[in-house]
Amino acid sequence: MKKRQLGKSNLFVSEIGLGCMSLGTDAKAARTIIDAALEEGINYFDTADLYDFGNNEQIVGNSLKNVREQVIIATKAGNRWNEAKDGWSWDPSKAYIKEAVKASLKRLGTDYIDLYQLHGGTMEDPIDETIEAFEELTEEGYIRFYGISSIRPAVIREYAEKSKIVSVMMQFSMLDRRPEEEALPLLAEKQISVVTRGSLAKGLLSDQMLEKASASVKKDGYLDYSYHELTQVLSALKEKLAKNRSLAEIAFHYNLSFPAVASIVAGASSVQQVRENVKAINSSPLTEEEISLIRSLTKASQY
Repeated sequence: MKKRQLGKSNLFVSEIGLGCMSLGTDAKAARTIIDAALEEGINYFDTADLYDFGNNEQIVGNSLKNVREQVIIATKAGNRWNEAKDGWSWDPSKAYIKEAVKASLKRLGTDYIDLYQLHGGTMEDPIDETIEAFEELTEEGYIRFYGISSIRPAVIREYAEKSKIVSVMMQFSMLDRRPEEEALPLLAEKQISVVTRGSLAKGLLSDQMLEKASASVKKDGYLDYSYHELTQVLSALKEKLAKNRSLAEIAFHYNLSFPAVASIVAGASSVQQVRENVKAINSSPLTEEEISLIRSLTKASQY
């Protein structure tokens, strides 16, 4: 498994990471998926305190405790469950982040977090105070590096200018090319890595294509695409690019063709899915001609 440097940090992450949100709450089943990821060379595991009320962090921490020094654990903070556990509020305050990290460390069963991420962000946040919290946590040794998880260009620009973030997690795929003009060039210039999510566009860019379409996609389409347009563009991608390889391979390698992208975080709810994702990543990169063809077939939409 190839690895890429995460920003200016000394973390080298596998080109595909395991998005742990979809592991579920059965610890034994989750452990088999994590073990398969480790066997396949994945060293990057992404969770958040929001997932399953923190239970996800606990499962991830327990599953990785015997290989702790060989893996990169990323988690997130900023969303605060209410007492009834039926909703959450946004809290990027310094006081809350410094409280949340200790709870995450305890659940993960570790002394440090490799990558601690702000789980969102708006221009109304006390951004300087939030950055101060992450800087202090780094100095205190609770975290090694920090980043943000956001798709908002204005927020990304603020952190890129003011902070020492090493990464930005954002949605990016052949069907969601919004970051290409509005985020990737700036981040490449600042040597801040992108970690992508949603690379298969809710399964639309898998070999099942529209079989995976939800009722809302069938009714309203996906982002700038109507359902009719999706039918056309997915058929064209399949016909022109995926004759001898899976559509997932094309989708993953499109993301990895951008120098700013360090890793693709992909969820998996089975061992088979982990192995399929890794097989897709380990296939041949796209040619310049294939990349140009993808751009001609898809929309370069904006936020």
